[in-house]
Amino acid sequence: MLKGLKERVCELNAGLYRERLVTMTSGNVSGREPAGNLVVIKPSGVPYDQLTPDAMVVVSVEGEVVEGELRPSVDTATHLYVYRHRPDVNGVVHTHSSFATAFAAVGRPIPVALTAIADEFGGPIPVGPYAPVGGEEIGRAICEHIGLGKAVLLKQHGVFTIGATPEAAFKTAVVVEEAAKTCWLAMQVGELEEIPPEEVARAHRRYQEQYGQR
Repeated sequence: MLKGLKERVCELNAGLYRERLVTMTSGNVSGREPAGNLVVIKPSGVPYDQLTPDAMVVVSVEGEVVEGELRPSVDTATHLYVYRHRPDVNGVVHTHSSFATAFAAVGRPIPVALTAIADEFGGPIPVGPYAPVGGEEIGRAICEHIGLGKAVLLKQHGVFTIGATPEAAFKTAVVVEEAAKTCWLAMQVGELEEIPPEEVARAHRRYQEQYGQR
């Protein structure tokens, strides 16, 4: 089971680079195994083109390295805090994707100016406060400010997304960056106009209930 999770998490980390959501060695994807006690996460400082499933690090939700020869990501404490406080979450993604991080840099949420944002998020993509890297402060900020959503920006830092699976969190990270890019481009043309809350709620409900295969 962990072998399969390592392969999935490795592939998703590589996907961050392919989608240009990260540069060099920044960013990370983690996934929690179904029993909820172990987490697979990217190793610290390893270039994306050198990642292999065997290079992934397995840690307990309490932070003990269980398997792996490399040090886990410096954001491990952040991921583990989220997993301990959100039993519904089994995937966490962190990026410094350019357009979304531009909003984070000025502490501005991404408004519901697009149907894609209404559909996927059901409201604006919120922004949380600045928090130092390396401890649990970022994880606490995520849990306190993400609300019922799947993504949050942290001021002067970057993007964090969550999901029921690592794949779901990865998809959300891609959508966040595309939404931020479109909004930023639109702002060069004129003022953003937000979709009315009742229409956001209707669109989000329809998307959740009718989009895709069942």
